[in-house]
Amino acid sequence: MNTFLTLSATAIEALSDKLLTMTLKLTLFSQEKEDFVREILIDSDAKFSELHQLILNDCNYDELDKQSFLICDEDWRVKQRICLQESEDIGYDMDINLMSRTRIGDFLEDEGQRLAYVFDPDGKRFFLMELTENVFGRTEKKAIVNRRHGQPPLQSADSQMPNASGETEENTEEEALEEDFYGDDGFEAEELDLEGYEIDEQ
Repeated sequence: MNTFLTLSATAIEALSDKLLTMTLKLTLFSQEKEDFVREILIDSDAKFSELHQLILNDCNYDELDKQSFLICDEDWRVKQRICLQESEDIGYDMDINLMSRTRIGDFLEDEGQRLAYVFDPDGKRFFLMELTENVFGRTEKKAIVNRRHGQPPLQSADSQMPNASGETEENTEEEALEEDFYGDDGFEAEELDLEGYEIDEQ
């Protein structure tokens, strides 16, 4: 009887541990290049630094001091900032968390949650991201880009050719994006419909 109870308790504990493990499916996209989409699988226990490196490697970007993740509400208002390193001039009146110390699961757990990844801090350019699915009972030892479509924008807007007005196309669009993202208006819901993207298998 005691042996049966011990085995049952062990089985329950193992099942509980399995249910607690979770892989996050994140969709990353850009308003600069509408055909660029990435689907990422990453363990909820992974640090933001792992997600940061995965994006840099996939896009062939350089690591820059002020790159960061911005945790947003449903209207894309910034609630928390996850920084690559400590900085005194971040310009945000909120707690600062470091990528290397912060679990993704501490901030992302509900499907539909939104965040942004600032890949070009000087140009204030970023990718938009959404937690599109929680996959319970599955772990990812290493974060992967599960699906991809299109090519990423160049990391620096200065690399773009000027248009007829003498401004780069990315810089012109970024001015409008920056006004919405850092203001109170947020993005229009129809602009964020992920179902419109076709994502090819890796």
